[in-house]
Amino acid sequence: MNLEKVVFGFFVVLAATLNFGFFIGDISDPDLHNPYELFAAVVVNLVATVLKFGDRTQIGAVHLATSLVADLQLIGATLLFGYATHVSSAGMDESWTASVVSLSGGALLANVVSVVLLVVETVSFHRD
Repeated sequence: MNLEKVVFGFFVVLAATLNFGFFIGDISDPDLHNPYELFAAVVVNLVATVLKFGDRTQIGAVHLATSLVADLQLIGATLLFGYATHVSSAGMDESWTASVVSLSGGALLANVVSVVLLVVETVSFHRD
């Protein structure tokens, strides 16, 4: 068993599941979307991105691209969350929550693509 592949797969799947945990729930109800889960999703996605550097294959490039998309979307969601809670006079209302959750949904889609790529890569692996 290759420990590097285990760690890589762990972070890819953990990034997707944390993102899903934040995303799930009524899109306009801020009580259903935990800011700590969003923060954890950002951190784990950034770790997964770092692990994807160095792979010179085509599938590695697509893995990195999906991770960068997820990072961009989650960082945007975090910035909106912070703005809504600390700057905006409205606070974290339904419209701000919908914007944050929508960005998280885009990141979730990128994470799902990454997990599918990981599964396809694993299934197509042939031992010599």
